Amino acid sequence: MPTNAKANLGPTAGPANRRALIVAAREVFEESGFQAPLSAVARRAGVGQGSLYRHFPDRIALAVAVFDDNIAELEAILDRDDSTLSDLFDLITAQAMGSTALVDMLISDRHDPRTVHLGTRVIAVIEAILARDKAVGRIASTVDAEDVMLAISMLALMLSKSDAADRSATAARGRAIFRSAFAYRA
Repeated sequence: MPTNAKANLGPTAGPANRRALIVAAREVFEESGFQAPLSAVARRAGVGQGSLYRHFPDRIALAVAVFDDNIAELEAILDRDDSTLSDLFDLITAQAMGSTALVDMLISDRHDPRTVHLGTRVIAVIEAILARDKAVGRIASTVDAEDVMLAISMLALMLSKSDAADRSATAARGRAIFRSAFAYRA
């Protein structure tokens, strides 16, 4: 009797399954949003739902793993001495255009400690870049990290609610408002 079942690799498959689940979740969240069925993530990763729940006991745990890469990318911008708040704003905008699910998660589960942790990491990046820009007079001294976070959040929310075809124009308008409101000088 022929079988199409994959060989059970046991515990050795764990790390590969976890990576496959994160990649699949990023794709599924990007296509269908944060509330996409987790069964679609497991199916795309080529694993059973039991494997998904062994690695990620709930939707937030999976989303945090997916979006941790986004936050790490933001943190990496600090390694460049010439990086500016405008660069950070562009990167966050690009991430929001590619995955509106992060915005949905941050809004719908904003009090979950895991979500709060992601926000705390973003604020730390904003504060560091903002200090650089203020030191060289590139941004108004009255701007603080909460102002920047609010501007980014508002734009990200608008991007998450916009049709995909309109996101680039919305992002460009948001950038223009950001530069004007914060007295940003290149």
